[in-house]
Amino acid sequence: MLRIGFDAKRLFNNFTGLGNYSRTLVKNFAEHYPENPLFLYTPGVKVHAETQFFLSNPQFQVVQPGTWDRPFWRSLGVKKTLTKNKIDIYHGLSHEIPFGIDKLPLKTVVTIHDLVFKKYPGYYSTFDRKMYDWKFRYACEHADRIIAISESTREDIIDYYDIAPEKIEVIYQSCHDSFKQDLSDRTIAQVLQKYRLPETFMLFVGSIIPRKNLLKVVQAMELLPESEKIPLVVVGNGRQYKKTVQEYLHKAGLSDRVFFVQINFAELPALYQRASLFIYPSFYEGFGIPVIEALYSKTPVISSKVSSMPEAAGPSSVLVDPASSEEIAAGISLLLSDETFRKQAIEEGYQYVQRFDSELLTDQLMRLYENLL
Repeated sequence: MLRIGFDAKRLFNNFTGLGNYSRTLVKNFAEHYPENPLFLYTPGVKVHAETQFFLSNPQFQVVQPGTWDRPFWRSLGVKKTLTKNKIDIYHGLSHEIPFGIDKLPLKTVVTIHDLVFKKYPGYYSTFDRKMYDWKFRYACEHADRIIAISESTREDIIDYYDIAPEKIEVIYQSCHDSFKQDLSDRTIAQVLQKYRLPETFMLFVGSIIPRKNLLKVVQAMELLPESEKIPLVVVGNGRQYKKTVQEYLHKAGLSDRVFFVQINFAELPALYQRASLFIYPSFYEGFGIPVIEALYSKTPVISSKVSSMPEAAGPSSVLVDPASSEEIAAGISLLLSDETFRKQAIEEGYQYVQRFDSELLTDQLMRLYENLL
């Protein structure tokens, strides 16, 4: 029996990428290894449909700081509590571990998702870049073991922080089980009706920021023949870049072809399963969970042939140069016009995504924990 502590700040307070990773990993571990008491350390808790499992399951002990200790608790004060709880392994799920934790009688693991602030420094303030660099470097140098969520991220850690390769293990991510369950036509139709979405569409899911490359998708739509200019549904938040995309759509006369929506996470599988294709030509990702959500949904994928995208999408997806609207347009046309290729992409993509099965990845994580001890 292991007493495992997790940095659960994102688990309880973030409802996109890092939060989804944290919840999926911890939930899978609890279900596959229920004999282990699990401690969730967080400065605050948001009561939400996605956090209810962790608040109601007796396998978890949620640990929070006192009011006076809250500002620096995750970085410093939590160490006293870890010792009191007799933790065997502490896992920082999002890039950082407490300072000085290597002096405690326990083992430490940190997950590094990406080094995007190194790859695209212009998107971050000088203060944020320096803060991230300090925390990430400290975690990589002082943790007993590093989990990289892709081979691409592993190479970045080695290149930027000069970490010994044998200290880093790649453990991929799985996705929420809801994306692995077939929905009825009626359920899907209800979601489409609720958000006033078309019956046929392409799907884009992700933050609306330059790195995710939505503008290039819109420019690719311009190049398509009228018969293949099917609507695009965009699920994600954005600010200035979203305005830039909307302005372009207006000038190109495509505003009525692109639907921007915010939907409940529980309803998202319906869009994946109905979409004609999923499009995600990002310039850089640590892994790209939306891609495997699409593959589990038996929806063909267009993604990038850079960074970690080939690892997530697999050889049967359409991989393009994200800077080329012509290549993106050609990929869309191929999946919409060639039914034989489309069926092959769906079938082989579904076979490929099984390597991200939650049980396989959770067993790999448990082996890492056991080897540390």
